[in-house]
Amino acid sequence: EEKIQTQKWSPEQVAHVVGIAYKTVYNWIDQGLLDVQLPDLPDHGIRRHRAKEKRGTFSHGRSIEERPHKIETRQEFGHFEADTVLSGKRKGQAVATFVERKSRLTIVKRLHGRDSQSMTQAVLELASQLQDKLKTLTVDHGKEFANYQAIEQLTGTQVYFAHAYSPHERGSNENRNRVLRRFIPKGQAIEELSDY
Repeated sequence: EEKIQTQKWSPEQVAHVVGIAYKTVYNWIDQGLLDVQLPDLPDHGIRRHRAKEKRGTFSHGRSIEERPHKIETRQEFGHFEADTVLSGKRKGQAVATFVERKSRLTIVKRLHGRDSQSMTQAVLELASQLQDKLKTLTVDHGKEFANYQAIEQLTGTQVYFAHAYSPHERGSNENRNRVLRRFIPKGQAIEELSDY
């Protein structure tokens, strides 16, 4: 109860830590065995219809359909999903999120801008930190990934693009971004936040 009410944990997070099925936690809530109401849940009232993207997209690059099947099985470390989380302010900063598919390791990097140069720099820093462990990136068609060819040439990493309007193809990343949004709500100026 405390984890959900005060620390904003989801029933899925509680279930993982306790070692039970997340549906069990929801059943306990429904049966009144936990003193938790639906509004206490972090995803309660989540909007399903999102505002239309205004930053633009592009349609080049290697399709996710060309991605080797072994990446889908999550048996090998080094295959990341990437995205940006915007501050919600008109010209505010953004952060890049990188989620490793096998381990779900999540790395968040502050971007200097919302453009492809800033994202390319963030990927180069990530590749340097991981040494030769960064094998692939699966991304959306946002403009921040327009320099994908430079990323591939400078890091040796293959970049794959998910289909438009298919966030489920980068499910780990979308899930982590939703968790991150609990701590960086829309409208929060990212530049006001500490790195620690």
